[in-house]
Amino acid sequence: MGHKNTKSSLRKWIHHHVRDTIFALSSGHGKCGVAVIRTSGPSSQEALHLLTKWQALPPPRQVKLASILCPKSGELLDRGLVIWFSGPHSFTGEDCCEYHVHGGPAVVSGVLQALGSLEMLRPAEPGEFTKRAFQNGKLDLTEVEGLGDLIHAETEAQRRQALRQMSGELGQVYQRWSRQLMRALAHIEAFIDFSEDDNVEEGVLLAVDEVVEKLQKELEEHLGDNRRGERLRDGVQVVLTGATNAGKSSLLNVISQKPTAIVSAIPGTTRDVVEAALNIGGYPVILSDTAGLRDSEDPIEKEGVRRAKARVGEADVIVAVIDVSDGLLSREAPLAHLQNLFSSLQGDGHRSVVVALNKVDLLSQESIVGIKQLYQESGLPPVCLLSCHTGEGIGNFLRVLRDRLKAICGDPLQGAPTITQTRHRHHLTACHNALGRYSGHRQLDLVLSAEELRIAHRQLGAITGRVSTEEILDIIFSDFCIGK
Repeated sequence: MGHKNTKSSLRKWIHHHVRDTIFALSSGHGKCGVAVIRTSGPSSQEALHLLTKWQALPPPRQVKLASILCPKSGELLDRGLVIWFSGPHSFTGEDCCEYHVHGGPAVVSGVLQALGSLEMLRPAEPGEFTKRAFQNGKLDLTEVEGLGDLIHAETEAQRRQALRQMSGELGQVYQRWSRQLMRALAHIEAFIDFSEDDNVEEGVLLAVDEVVEKLQKELEEHLGDNRRGERLRDGVQVVLTGATNAGKSSLLNVISQKPTAIVSAIPGTTRDVVEAALNIGGYPVILSDTAGLRDSEDPIEKEGVRRAKARVGEADVIVAVIDVSDGLLSREAPLAHLQNLFSSLQGDGHRSVVVALNKVDLLSQESIVGIKQLYQESGLPPVCLLSCHTGEGIGNFLRVLRDRLKAICGDPLQGAPTITQTRHRHHLTACHNALGRYSGHRQLDLVLSAEELRIAHRQLGAITGRVSTEEILDIIFSDFCIGK
């Protein structure tokens, strides 16, 4: 046992001492009030002594004012703040140092050149600080991804979801499932290998079956989230559709508050899909303007219509824009017309549809009142009356759209954490499938059943980046006292 501990300690010592020390600018590029330059690795302490001429390390995690010098010439580069983080109590788990200097390009360049002149330091590769945090067990992969999402968050809802994931809530769910699977796998393997020696308690296989059945149900519920987390992370697909000259491009420009799409009285102006990334009510939206839907012999316009229909098929929210001034609502059975429109656009029922009756500025007040009365008790989903020309009704339309976005994405702070990455969904689906195959093999071949549990456990481990065979062995020996 002592020999094993010595080898383990030697590996840790080599891992720590031969590792490079890296440095990089951790704050944003460009002129700013304060720039943060960070080092990480075993030579961070030596670099700190050379740049400050301090004989002793400052107390960890305390801010100290320092003169930062060029280690070669002794020239004063800046006076800034220095924070020392002693490993493993740092972001990366290694010795780290942060230099908070003035954010002028010359100052930042001078300090980076000073660090680069030291032979024991090298510039960090993209993401290397976070990679070391993962390798040293400070973050699992879900927390790493949450950190990346937090950095790139552009809306309030995205920030909340990313912060929750970075805090480890999602990883804790997967690690709990992983521990349950690990124990179940250990028990079934113990039964296979040691049941004849009467070292394994009776009913252990039934207990494994209960764990697998419960986990299957939890996975099904987790996977059946209608992709809320992924939509919130990547943006909800909202598509404007309708006939030519209904005002789709005008509505896109009004919502975007800039001339994103060309607007013209000539029918068929929009030929391709025009996208705009927006923040609506704190939710990220990819708003797409599409070609007007009509029959045409023009091959370019026909392709535009084909692309429009394809984008509608991919939409999370469909906004059907209708020119209310073309006499449609004065014809017979207007409610039936809109009801058919809703049914055709909803398709499988998972998509949300909003109808925007545009150009109300061209109607009399009496006609507008009549239209409102007509649809007030129709039972149809929201029908918004608006004018892209005057701005009338735009505020109400955005409120309706925001409510639809909230229903799709939910509140990222409420309930269980949701799946945020396609990668997670892939591994979770594979895990669920493996558990289903376990049940199929259970009465026929325990070895195959154990292999399916091993596959399921490996799929969960791929999400967090933590898979260990030694932990399974530890459970076997601790639970069953085998091998005394």
